[in-house]
Amino acid sequence: MSSSVAEELWRQRIYFSNVVVTRRRNLFCGRKWRSLDVKLAFGILFLHVLTLFAPYTFTWDAFYIAFLGYIVSGIFGITMCYHRLLAHHSFKLPKWLEYTFAYLGVLAIQRDPIYWVSIHRYHHQYVESEKDPHTPTYGFWFSHVGWILDSGFIKEKYQERKNVEDLKSQEFYRFIKRTYWWHILAFGTLVYAWGGFPYFVWIMGVRVTWVHHLTFLVNSACHIWGKRVWNTDDLSRNNWWVALLTFGEGWHNNHHAFEYSARHGLEWWQIDMSWYMICFLESLGLATNVKLPTSAHKLKKSFASTNKLR
Repeated sequence: MSSSVAEELWRQRIYFSNVVVTRRRNLFCGRKWRSLDVKLAFGILFLHVLTLFAPYTFTWDAFYIAFLGYIVSGIFGITMCYHRLLAHHSFKLPKWLEYTFAYLGVLAIQRDPIYWVSIHRYHHQYVESEKDPHTPTYGFWFSHVGWILDSGFIKEKYQERKNVEDLKSQEFYRFIKRTYWWHILAFGTLVYAWGGFPYFVWIMGVRVTWVHHLTFLVNSACHIWGKRVWNTDDLSRNNWWVALLTFGEGWHNNHHAFEYSARHGLEWWQIDMSWYMICFLESLGLATNVKLPTSAHKLKKSFASTNKLR
C-alpha cells in the first residue's frame, strides 16, 4: 500500500461537520508523558471525581455560591479579562480593576495569565496550522482537552514564548506565575474551612469542571459546529449554544474575523453578557478605549465582498 493511500485511509470527518482530521497526534499512548502532563492529568481527574460527589453533597447554598462563582470567574475572570482585555487589548481598565479581574481568572484554575494569554495569541497567529495549539485538524478530543495534557506538543512548537512581553513586564503577573499553585491551594483551603466538603465539591469541583469544559468547547466545538458568517482563513464558527453558556464567547467566527473587538455578539440578537458588562463599566468611566469593528472592516470580511472580487 502506498504512503499516499495509507494517509487517506486514516483521515476522518468529525461527526456532523465538514471538518476533516488531517494530522496525527497520539493522545495517550505512544508518546512521552512529561511530569507536568502527569500532574495536570491527575489534577483534571481529581476535579472530575470530586464532581461525582455533587448529588450526595447538594445544598442550595452550595449550589448558589458555585453558580455565582461560575458567573464571576467566567465573565470577569476568563472572558472579559484573560481573553478580551489581556489577550486582545479590546479595551482598557484601571490597573487595580484589571488585576482584580485577572485574579478572578486565576481562581478559574486555567493556568496563570501569562501562560493563558500566550497560548491564545499563538492560536490566532497560527490558527489551523501545525503550530496552532488546539486545532481540531488533530481531532476533536485533542482540541478539547488533549493538547493541555501534552506539554511536549507546546514545547516543540514554541521554544521561547515571547509574545507576552506586555504581561511579563508587570510584577503582578510575574508574581502570579511564580506562585500560581499556592493561590489555588489557599483558595481550596479557604473554601473547605468555610463550608466543609459540600462547598469544596461544588465550588472547587463542579464550578471549575463546568467552566473548564465551557472554555474547552470554544476551542473545539466552535471550530467544528456552527455557522460561518465572515470570510476568515480558519474553521471558526458561530455557535449559539456555546455562546449562551460562555457569556458570548461562542460567537467565535465573529471573534476570529475581528479579534480586536470587545464585542463578540455583533448582531442585536447575539447575546453577549461580557459585552453588556463592558458597556456597563464604560458607562461608569472604568472601561476605556473600547474597540469595535468598523463598517469598512465588516465589508472587507463579508462573503459578499469576497465573491465580488472573484
